[in-house]
Amino acid sequence: MTATLSGTVGTPAARTARPRAEGDWLLVPAPQAHRPFRLFCFPHAGGDATAYTPLARALAPVAEVWALRPPARGGRSRHPMPPDFDALVGAVTEALTPYLTGGAGGRFGFYGQSFGALLAYEVARALPADLRPALVVTAGAPSPAEWAGRGSRDLDAAELLRLTGLEELVRADPDLVELALAAIRTDLAVSATYRHRPHAPIGSALHALAGADDPMLATTGLTGWAAHTRGTFGHRVVPGGHLLATVDRPGPVDLLASLITPLTGRQDPDPSRTDRSSLQEPSC
Repeated sequence: MTATLSGTVGTPAARTARPRAEGDWLLVPAPQAHRPFRLFCFPHAGGDATAYTPLARALAPVAEVWALRPPARGGRSRHPMPPDFDALVGAVTEALTPYLTGGAGGRFGFYGQSFGALLAYEVARALPADLRPALVVTAGAPSPAEWAGRGSRDLDAAELLRLTGLEELVRADPDLVELALAAIRTDLAVSATYRHRPHAPIGSALHALAGADDPMLATTGLTGWAAHTRGTFGHRVVPGGHLLATVDRPGPVDLLASLITPLTGRQDPDPSRTDRSSLQEPSC
């Protein structure tokens, strides 16, 4: 299991804070009063904002998680999904823009998993240069140039549910299974419309992650992301499968905190702490 942070990170207040919605598109699972660095989190195919609740609680006080609430599921089940990937990028970009300032001197970052990683990167690219995130972390996803050939569009929803490891969480409730499958089908249909277009790399720091036991992504393929940034690039393999952060585990908390802390000017709450979530050092 991915290690969580030690010391003062993951405060009791964050564990008891009441979630707060921000418009239709965003959920703040563990609001914090001191306006820290904002980490906007993008769910995987079929996923929802609540998947990032454990991560939000574990990252406090280093960062405040703002999780994307995709349409056509959960509390937005009556909201239609945009018809294609470009339209989804446009809708998310418009929804996020008013919130891309705040704590930590207005700096913020993006974290996305699988389908959400591609969406996070393309939203970052769609933003004006002066509004782009300081940090983009992609997990469980090939680079945009490689996305079209990855073959996941040929998977059916049930197979994807199994490969992501979420089948065990919902299999006891047939209604939950069908809701999960419906959301995955919706996102796979949007994913199938993605077309990579050559473009100038963004200036954000970019770090690509993969789970050591990911059945869908070769961990040797992360370096393809390097061509998509002019900023610092790193790649790392961490414990876990295709999805690192889920409703029952927070994901690579130590690693994310180590990337965020230098951007905020804060001191690491435990200078002796090493990053227990990595299996190999990043290549920068």
